[in-house]
Amino acid sequence: MLAAGKGTRLDTFTLTRPKHLIPISGSTILEHSLRSIRDAGIEEVLLVVHHMRDLIRSHIGDGARFSLKITYVDQPKLMGTGDALLTCSPLVGDEPFLLVYGDLAFHPSIPREIISSLDAMSNAVLGVHMINTKDFGYLEVKGNTLLRINEKPREGGPGIINGGIYVLDREIFRYLEKTPTSERGELELTAAINIAIKEGKKFMVVSTSTERWVDVGRPWDILDANRILMDALVKESRLEGYIEDGVRIHGNAIVEQNAQILSGTYIEGPVWISRGCKVGPNCYLRPYTYLCPNVRVGNACEIKGSIIMEGTHVGHLSYIGDSVIGSDCNIGAGTITANLRFDDLPIKITVKSERVDSGKRKLGAFIGDRVKTGINVSLYPGVKVGPDSWIAPHAVVNRDVPPNTLLTQRFELEEKRR
Repeated sequence: MLAAGKGTRLDTFTLTRPKHLIPISGSTILEHSLRSIRDAGIEEVLLVVHHMRDLIRSHIGDGARFSLKITYVDQPKLMGTGDALLTCSPLVGDEPFLLVYGDLAFHPSIPREIISSLDAMSNAVLGVHMINTKDFGYLEVKGNTLLRINEKPREGGPGIINGGIYVLDREIFRYLEKTPTSERGELELTAAINIAIKEGKKFMVVSTSTERWVDVGRPWDILDANRILMDALVKESRLEGYIEDGVRIHGNAIVEQNAQILSGTYIEGPVWISRGCKVGPNCYLRPYTYLCPNVRVGNACEIKGSIIMEGTHVGHLSYIGDSVIGSDCNIGAGTITANLRFDDLPIKITVKSERVDSGKRKLGAFIGDRVKTGINVSLYPGVKVGPDSWIAPHAVVNRDVPPNTLLTQRFELEEKRR
């Protein structure tokens, strides 16, 4: 599994954690992938790390809690997916192996489906059917046979993109060794696969859909990933915490041990409430809300389709919609994350200094770790707030806020005699 990258397009959160440890649906992206690999019958994992490698090692450990044996492989320098895989060559045996990019979120059954689909071809690539392949490398396919992986994005339109999950045999290392570096100076796995195909190697394409897979590369992908995993995992309610009289739950919800749901709270599933959380009284939790451990949601708040990370406090009378809030934040009373443009157009977000159309009609704010907002703060749709920033009371935030920033808004009071 490859988990070495920095995730620069997710810098609101990856300044303080590897993207592979972003929490979704009761766990982190990486942990979900490890469990799905285990459930596919795999017992040993080579985990390639680089950026914030020590955080990954300390969080994941030796794999015992996943019933896996995990060996860490350091990629000395970020030199592409092919280089990352090549670092594993001395440790890979003679049998075909499963390769998974560690920043993907996917239905837990997909690794098992790929392995069970193999026929005479011992190599396979996951293909994802998309309505619009713009900005993605795409697969040229005949039947279920791969003809070429094309890394140059198309102008758009329907097609099949590379899903970043493979079954490969050991010969891939021989092709990697004779693959030239790309224009970016990186050794790309996809280039090695194209060379293998030219020399007669066969690769099967196993297909899935965007309802079951997402590449978590942009801020809104975190919410899509949460939705995919919650649909897969919250199939029935598991109510282990303390739930007061007067709480109403419709649909499936997970309430972990030591969580408290106070009277008057209304929950529409699927919802996941982790250990140590306290919600209410009189709150409204709407579908696809995930509260990480030790989150406090105060009186009369509404949370819709959002992720709130560990230790964050959302003050009373606040609205958090289609947003991702980092850990250890203090969201002041009356804070509003607007999630719909006044003109009803799709919401744009700044990604690596470029304004990008998210394609989402409803999308809220993305707030990094340890952010504080004062009372009655309003955040416009698609706004990002960097970690360790403070936003003063009554501010209207209509642009991104860099890390370690104090944002205030001037107000003038005028006095007149009655």
